[in-house]
Amino acid sequence: MAQALVGNTHLIAGTPASMGSLLAVLEAQGIPIHGNPDLYIRTYQRFGIEDAIELRDRAGTRAVRQGARRIFVIATPSMTHEAQNALLKTIEEPPADAMFIFVVPAPETLLQTLRSRAQTLLLDVVAGETLVDAKKFLAAQPQKRLDMLKALLEKDADDRRDLGAIISFLSSLERQCEKRTDGLHATRREGLESVYRARKYIGDKGALVKPLLEQVALLI
Repeated sequence: MAQALVGNTHLIAGTPASMGSLLAVLEAQGIPIHGNPDLYIRTYQRFGIEDAIELRDRAGTRAVRQGARRIFVIATPSMTHEAQNALLKTIEEPPADAMFIFVVPAPETLLQTLRSRAQTLLLDVVAGETLVDAKKFLAAQPQKRLDMLKALLEKDADDRRDLGAIISFLSSLERQCEKRTDGLHATRREGLESVYRARKYIGDKGALVKPLLEQVALLI
């Protein structure tokens, strides 16, 4: 990531695995990452309204070190709309110059009202391959695509699956689809809509992950 962090709120396209790269960026900007009581790092499976309220309350406290800036790093594959709305005022007027960094697989899926208040950056680590290669997925026949999805669906319980890996795959698939010029326009549109639909609902509590991804495999 060549860009510097500018402002108080940042959206990083990445996963918890990107944390090492992000911490290196913070350290390069003079922010202590070891033994820093004002550096708050948390990872969530799904960031909801209660988590947003807790973060908002924590942001209202003073830094432990004299003259220090508090840094809040939140890594999650999914943020509910209620949680995002609850944070809008806090990130727009951060108390005591607090900095917020949200690490999510696809920042473009967040509410426009939140994105408009943040700087969006891409960590180099997420530019590589996803768990399922989107280009090979598109080139494969439908049955082969269903087999490829097993890497994302290896756990039976929906609430234990790696949503970050799934959303990263869907975002990569969307980028590959938008580059393609072959095929009927209507077919391409239907396929892309299946990706948008899956990415929109896959993080919802109780979402049926497997059927959503299988629909993508058959329609894309």
